[in-house]
Amino acid sequence: MLKTLIGDYPVTKQFRTRTDRFEFGQYQGSVASAFKRVVRNLEFDVAEMAIMTYLVAKAFNKPYRLLPFVVVARYQHPYLVFNADQTPGLTPQGLAGKKVGVRSYSVTTGAWMRGVLAEDYGVDLSKIQWVTFEEAHVAEFRDPPNVQRAPAGKDINAMILAGELDAAILGAVPTDPKLKPVIPDPEAAGKKWGEKHGAIQLNHLGGVKNTVSKAAAD
Repeated sequence: MLKTLIGDYPVTKQFRTRTDRFEFGQYQGSVASAFKRVVRNLEFDVAEMAIMTYLVAKAFNKPYRLLPFVVVARYQHPYLVFNADQTPGLTPQGLAGKKVGVRSYSVTTGAWMRGVLAEDYGVDLSKIQWVTFEEAHVAEFRDPPNVQRAPAGKDINAMILAGELDAAILGAVPTDPKLKPVIPDPEAAGKKWGEKHGAIQLNHLGGVKNTVSKAAAD
């Protein structure tokens, strides 16, 4: 029986019925709340992982391999937002010198958005002051110098609404009408990115512990 961590999605429905082979791990909240248990405790034989969690884990020789099994994918463009009441008309190029919040520097949506800002909008990422709210999933990862931790107890949504952040990369598209996308027409921008690269931006994939994949090969 393989100890398994994977969320409940349409693409995993059939997989999750295989209770004869897989013991599904328990977690509170979203499946992402258990990613630290994957790469720190090496707790699961088969696990859903954010692509950045996997790549950072691989850099520090964590014993997992990636499977060609996409669980979640989306264009990230709508998730970078600003408070139109506080910083009206903010553009990607206007982020230099600004404070931008993100849950953790190594989260996948944040990494994708940094790439989009740098490659498609010419933004110098070193001139942005990134504000994070929790540590990376992989304990060995260290934030770059232009990253600071928000004061304990602070909330990213509350901070941007209060004007304590100039912009923020959120995990979901906000419903508050004050919060607008930094990238104009983000849906069209995402589609254009997809046409340019012939791809969609991956969020979560499946991973398997090396010992399991080796045993299956043998």
